[in-house]
Amino acid sequence: MGAATVGGKPRRDRTMSLKGHLIELRKRLYIAAAALVVGMIVAFIVADPIIDFVTVPIQQIAAERGDGSIALNFATVTAPFDFRIRIAFSIGIFLSAPIWLWQVWAFIMPGLTRKEIRYTLGFVAAAIPLFFAGTYVGVLIAPNVIRLMWGFTPDGAANLYDAKSYYDFIFKLLLVIGVSFVLPVFLVALNFAGVMSGRTILKGWRVAILIATVFAALATPAADVVSMLMLAGILIVLYFAAAGLSVLFDVARRKRDPLRLPDATL
Repeated sequence: MGAATVGGKPRRDRTMSLKGHLIELRKRLYIAAAALVVGMIVAFIVADPIIDFVTVPIQQIAAERGDGSIALNFATVTAPFDFRIRIAFSIGIFLSAPIWLWQVWAFIMPGLTRKEIRYTLGFVAAAIPLFFAGTYVGVLIAPNVIRLMWGFTPDGAANLYDAKSYYDFIFKLLLVIGVSFVLPVFLVALNFAGVMSGRTILKGWRVAILIATVFAALATPAADVVSMLMLAGILIVLYFAAAGLSVLFDVARRKRDPLRLPDATL
């Protein structure tokens, strides 16, 4: 896809027909899908270490109890294979992320101005490491969450975790915490772009708390109140951190330009 310029700003090439855009979109989707398949194959091959890693909390509790009252359970004949496919798909998405993200970026980039491109590159550069930092935090707290939930098991009862539900819980926990680390970057990016002032972001704290609570409730099991509150708390703290940082940026901009008009608000 080519890119023409208007006043030094790139824009989408309007000489390309709709069919041409669709052909290019199809090509980039094929490349992204191929990268995902390769990532899934790699993840499927190394599934055993991943399974051992995510089941460490169960293994530790089982070793302490020594009575077989806690274990990973496969309820159907095909469940072990389905479990590996599920792991391969989720890990394959992460492994192939650099390729399919580039395909998305390469397709939309000609339609962005230079200023928008700078903001996008800055957002991606900050969001990717923060996302993986968030997933690492999730890895650290997941065993504590599992052990805490296991502690509510009555004496004499057994915990046979369904493999599919167990992995979904671990994956969603890591995903939610990873996304929560990225949200402040998104708010600060809006502040940089002049879309929202720091004061405007801060004024929405009531709505932010409500959204954080609902989001955490949807992302965690219904009975896992502790996990829900923990994730909601992380989202809320990061929201206020982003709002405070945006307010500081606004103050710095006004000091550099005292005649600057107030930033746009939503």
